[in-house]
Amino acid sequence: MSGVHGLALRPETAADRAFLRALFAAVRGPELAEGGLDPATVDALLDLQCAAQQQAFRHSYPGARFDVIEADGAAVGRLVAAQQADGLLLVDIALLPEWRGRGIGSALLRGLQQQASAARLPLRLNVVLNNPAEALYRRLGFKETGLAGMHRAMEWENKMGEQS
Repeated sequence: MSGVHGLALRPETAADRAFLRALFAAVRGPELAEGGLDPATVDALLDLQCAAQQQAFRHSYPGARFDVIEADGAAVGRLVAAQQADGLLLVDIALLPEWRGRGIGSALLRGLQQQASAARLPLRLNVVLNNPAEALYRRLGFKETGLAGMHRAMEWENKMGEQS
């Protein structure tokens, strides 16, 4: 990965289960905690939601790559991408909060853009409305292609002569 020193992707393994649960809690836990639920209930909900997300991703995108993002050998996030006949789909990208704002997301997205460009395919994603990551996607050239419920569909396509 260019742009960020020591950044690497590696396939998820069963040994990553605790990290992935902690990552899910770091990303989704704050919104659940705002609901006034007791910590034990929040923890139980996070367990259920994390397992449901994993199962849904693996069922919906059977050929997807499930990677752990590492920075200098430490697990800092996760990237799920699926090659489809009509495009490359970014299914999920998540970073521990303390690793955001360091260029990791940009570097990973540029890598996906290069893959999509080499395959002459668009890169697509869906982002929850009002997610701050939408600004990053727009900076990297993603355009809105539609709205579905609480998600905005976005697409990047390398036009002839554009640099990714």
